[in-house]
Amino acid sequence: MATTKAKYNIKAVSQLLGIQPGTLRAWERRYKMIRPSRNEAGHRLYTDDHVRILKWLMEKVNKGFTISQAVSLLESNEEAVSSSNHHSEHKSELDKIGDELLNSLLSFNENDAQRHLDHAFSLFTPETVAIDIIGPILVKVGDLWEENRITSAHEHFASQFIRSRVGMMLLSIPVDGMLPKALLVCGPNERHELGLLIFALFLKRKGYDVIYLGQSIAGGDIDIVIDEIEPTYMFMSCTLKKNIPITVRLAESLQKQYPDLKIGLGGYAYDRLSELDKKRIQPFIVGNSKKAWERWLQAT
Repeated sequence: MATTKAKYNIKAVSQLLGIQPGTLRAWERRYKMIRPSRNEAGHRLYTDDHVRILKWLMEKVNKGFTISQAVSLLESNEEAVSSSNHHSEHKSELDKIGDELLNSLLSFNENDAQRHLDHAFSLFTPETVAIDIIGPILVKVGDLWEENRITSAHEHFASQFIRSRVGMMLLSIPVDGMLPKALLVCGPNERHELGLLIFALFLKRKGYDVIYLGQSIAGGDIDIVIDEIEPTYMFMSCTLKKNIPITVRLAESLQKQYPDLKIGLGGYAYDRLSELDKKRIQPFIVGNSKKAWERWLQAT
């Protein structure tokens, strides 16, 4: 059964779940775990999916969790709120929106792309949209370009659109000054930064103070930045396999220079390494999925 039609106003949801309307509004503003649509009068409208998520959060709060803990648990294990059948529908909807967004981008149709992405944000958390919709699109666009099935113009248009939207999301998330600083930059000679941008969004959604530099910077400048901001973490990304050796050498050099700095390496290039090569640099490898990122952060 479809669950994406917005049909409940805030009063109905309040009565269904026993949550005060003011509490609902505050949760949405602060944690952005759902994003209801609005009717012509500007009033919130909720879907069955939204109600299911809110009910799950309320159950956790009633068991003693704070709302921030419940939201964190939701984002780290979203399948926990779904039955196997509904989880299938959930993934199907993600795939459908992803396919529609990709088709719009490859048709140079910015208005349709904006509409599909706005629809995704109305149903899912920003983190889910970035990791489960935008991330796979980046991989598909890269593969299509490498196979000469699309032009560089298609790749540039799609990349620029995604960079703009994810960048705006990153800037809109408040910083928790109590959590560690994380410095993010592409590895030497790297210009493809979108995967790193999605990882930056993931970290900032978890409350980390993210300093995002993007594309690789001039040799030697990274030492100046580290000395100035004194980050707890530093992450570098690689999408091109040929750039892995120099990035690993830089990571090893920085680790000796800053022994307390936690350094992570990520990006699709590392997936192409042999198991032997991966093993040699295993402590650095962050992975390319949300679960892998969570594990790496917990281990450090």
